[in-house]
Amino acid sequence: MFIQTEVTPNPNSLKFLPGKNVSNSGSFEVTKKEDTDSELVRNLLSVNGVTGVFLGADFISINKNEDINWEEIKHIVISLINDFYLTGKEFVIANELFEEKKEEHSEIEKKIISILETKIRPAVAKDGGDIKFKEFKDGVVKVELQGSCSGCPSSTMTLKQGVQNLLCHYLPEVKEVVAI
Repeated sequence: MFIQTEVTPNPNSLKFLPGKNVSNSGSFEVTKKEDTDSELVRNLLSVNGVTGVFLGADFISINKNEDINWEEIKHIVISLINDFYLTGKEFVIANELFEEKKEEHSEIEKKIISILETKIRPAVAKDGGDIKFKEFKDGVVKVELQGSCSGCPSSTMTLKQGVQNLLCHYLPEVKEVVAI
């Protein structure tokens, strides 16, 4: 199996593309081994310098601390991913392993979520991350940045010039977007 890698705007995050399904349960981020039952994710978090694992539909983004060079850990990560898929497993995270609670949203929140999911999320996923709606109150949209976007030096600019401008354009009720 040949695993490709892609650089992301975040120098401390690298996107790994196994050419297979990764999650059929939406995106999922783990920063502590005890927060998951996935053997692969626990093994990845055990690699020296790895601070987070983000699972998308068809990619895995690894975040590392800046003291570690990618050349020191990249081959270990690729080996762990290869070993996982060689066991015949089809998903790192499957529907039955991860259930996100469903919440009731107001009409404006539904519109915000729709714009995030259709116009913003695909672009963010290309960079190895995700954006999730958290709250809308008094004109302020609160979102959570995950994967490569978490801790990325350019995420503030992307949030203000990209996400905020787009939401304000479509929805006059939105005045500001902040990451939590």
